[in-house]
Amino acid sequence: MRVFLIVLDGVGIGELPDAAEYGDEGSNSLANTAEVVNLALPTMEALGLGRIAPIRNVRAVANPLGSFGKLQERSRGKDTTTGHWELAGIVLEKPFPTYPEGFPQEVMAEFEQAIGRKTLGNYPASGTQIIQELGKEHLETGKPIVYTSADSVFQIACHEEVVSPEELYEMCKIARSILQGPHAVSRVIARPFVGEPGNFKRTERRRDFSLPPPRPTLLDAVKEARLDVLAVGKVEDIFAGRGITESFHTKDSRSTMEQVIKLAGENWQGLLFANCIDTDMLWGHRNDPQGYADSLAMVDGKLGELLPALGPEDVLVVTSDHGCDPTTESTDHSREYTPLLVCGEKVKPKDLGTRFFSDLGATAAEYLQVKYSGEGESFWQEISKL
Repeated sequence: MRVFLIVLDGVGIGELPDAAEYGDEGSNSLANTAEVVNLALPTMEALGLGRIAPIRNVRAVANPLGSFGKLQERSRGKDTTTGHWELAGIVLEKPFPTYPEGFPQEVMAEFEQAIGRKTLGNYPASGTQIIQELGKEHLETGKPIVYTSADSVFQIACHEEVVSPEELYEMCKIARSILQGPHAVSRVIARPFVGEPGNFKRTERRRDFSLPPPRPTLLDAVKEARLDVLAVGKVEDIFAGRGITESFHTKDSRSTMEQVIKLAGENWQGLLFANCIDTDMLWGHRNDPQGYADSLAMVDGKLGELLPALGPEDVLVVTSDHGCDPTTESTDHSREYTPLLVCGEKVKPKDLGTRFFSDLGATAAEYLQVKYSGEGESFWQEISKL
């Protein structure tokens, strides 16, 4: 038995009831994108995407290939770590800390003393923008660029010819050791870049240094049952390596999906957990609906290749961790429902309505017959053909 859990990063399907508290009224990553550009998703359409909510040019098919619905987040927050952790069974009572005014002086002083360098920045910014603003000074001084966003992140950007990626990773480990307790941000992120002033470009050697999950997750349960837990994309980083038997780091959503298709043809049993990052990192945060739609279309095509590669004991789940509407003024994540598509030879078509993120972890655990201590209620019996 195998579960393929594919997270389309930043793909929401309508604002949550508390969206106004986050400034996300009117957000609907899928439907709003479809209103301004051509969104063609025939595979997800066949799986029942158009039955979840109205999306222009996505038909509500009469006989979908699987079950469909939408997921609601119970945790406070709208970041990647919170979303993925809840999908795996952890509901957070308190959101991770954020720093709209930058990090406190005591944090920065301790970090600078530990790395033996002063820093630049320390304010919320777009990663591509801040390296253009401060990259020249960084080249001249060697001072790392520190910045944050609306998410709970401490990001360090360095030119690869000034600070090697390996040295940057060590700086991130130092920051991770400092950012604990009240300042325990969800992720410390290494952001290497190259190029010259006016033409700086981030490289693919990004690395995330996450907090470890505070309690056992679905991944731990599957691993403890001596099954495989294959992490594709940035999943290993999100879970700080916990509960994973093998990890496959990829550079983009295309390579993630190609790795998933490759693994579908190999002999293993358990959970494959993959993250397709481009809709969030490259297009959602940059408010580029065309790039967002094109990325989704590419993944949709790869899902079409994956379906015939699945075996009779395989279950495929497609969902997301939060929204990142590329059509709104905000460049940050959006507090949204996420789509839920479940298919496989053992899955019958059913309208699942609205479920919680954590229900998905409980469902996967029941199907894989592993001992699960996470939150959520399984809906496996509702969709099983058995």
